[in-house]
Amino acid sequence: MTPLCDESAADLRRLRDEVAALRQDVARGATTRLAQWSQTASPCDRLENLAHYLALRSHDLGELQVRLSAYGLSSLGRSEADVLLALDALLTTLRRLSGEDGAYPPAAARRMGEDALSRACAAVFGEAGDRRRTRIMATLPREAAKDRHLVESLLQAGMDCARINCAHDDEPAWERMIENVRTASQRLARPCRILMDIAGPKLRVAQVRAPEKYRLRPGERLRLVRRIESGRGPVSFSINMPEVISQLRPGSEIAFDDGKAVGQVIAVEGADGVELEIVAARAKGLRLKQDKGVNFPATDLNLGPLTAKDVADLPFVARHADLVGLSFVQRPEEVKLFQMQLAARRGEEPPQALVLKIETPLAVRNLPQLIAQAAATHPTAVMIARGDLAVEVGFARLSEMQEEIVWLCEAAHVPVIWATQVLDQLVHEGVTSRAETTDAAMSQQADCVMLNKGDYLPEGVRFLRGILDRMERHHTKKFPWLARLRAWS
Repeated sequence: MTPLCDESAADLRRLRDEVAALRQDVARGATTRLAQWSQTASPCDRLENLAHYLALRSHDLGELQVRLSAYGLSSLGRSEADVLLALDALLTTLRRLSGEDGAYPPAAARRMGEDALSRACAAVFGEAGDRRRTRIMATLPREAAKDRHLVESLLQAGMDCARINCAHDDEPAWERMIENVRTASQRLARPCRILMDIAGPKLRVAQVRAPEKYRLRPGERLRLVRRIESGRGPVSFSINMPEVISQLRPGSEIAFDDGKAVGQVIAVEGADGVELEIVAARAKGLRLKQDKGVNFPATDLNLGPLTAKDVADLPFVARHADLVGLSFVQRPEEVKLFQMQLAARRGEEPPQALVLKIETPLAVRNLPQLIAQAAATHPTAVMIARGDLAVEVGFARLSEMQEEIVWLCEAAHVPVIWATQVLDQLVHEGVTSRAETTDAAMSQQADCVMLNKGDYLPEGVRFLRGILDRMERHHTKKFPWLARLRAWS
């Protein structure tokens, strides 16, 4: 072995000392965070590793990574699953290169984090029906209540989990959907779990007073009011939760229909209404129609997590669902309320898996605490609900946000679901685009990918299955497999 030059030896000793100090700081920071979480959750391996990861990522490690890579050493780019193990292995190598003794972590410990995530995926989604790691979730359309062939075709195409959106249809339809899934799953010997999404406090347009064929365009002014009065008047609309109006201020933003038009509050008219001006809209404008979704980006709204409809749906959901989706959950105390409500309706049955749907900036900020609260008593997964989240955090930040959530969930050993508008054009029109095919390939770093309903849903599931199968030759999470490249062989 060629001895190191003095300059390299000194640099490696400096790296050893820096990594040792980093390791100490990570352990110290994690202890503080765990003490905060202990008020709501009992410490466990997943929360300890999550605390270590957040402590690690409180540092800017870019320069350190470049210096480590120059010596062919780990740059900690794959440390999510077990942070201290990665730091200890790196530190041992640096100590040995500096002429010191050091023992590497035992072989049995090297896959503990990855194995913990695999067990969590099995607890949430069941054992995989394919060799494929990333599961496929499909949203059942109304037709699935009557058309058993449709349900069978989804399972044959590769569906691992069936999603029922409780914002649509009713209990008799849901019951038939579930029966069709269970029957087809048994007949095809293909496991399939049922997710039921509680609708939650989704804000929608309730009533509209406007000329026929009215469209929202830049410069248009209109009013958001508590109620629409009869008779003629200025263009106005109301929403299904009028209590939001009193929480708005001049400058507050409002987005219509997943951001197809954006307005701004320019005047507050007491507690009964606000005046808006449209500041952006697509070229042809946007029809202001009843039941279209609205968002208030950058405003942390104070809304109850359960609507009257949600409470009415809970007994059915508690009896029939394998997974329960918590829509628009934002605070740990809201998760606790869900847990209590479900437990009261479950009787002696074991807890269902909870899916935390992340749709607002506040939910993103509180995500570690949300996981800590949910995972204390339930198998837990996180859904990146990219439709509302994109509007709330801004389209420019969505890409980095969804990656950061994937990393954080891997550190927490919590499965993550990549959701909303995956292969949307294919599912609705039967043909896909380059952009959405690339998005689907990126989704392979998640543990499950969700497709929305559409006329070509079985084709979408089959297409996605092929993409995921091929991408798994190249990636597991962030880890690239250097498989033989077929294109040039």
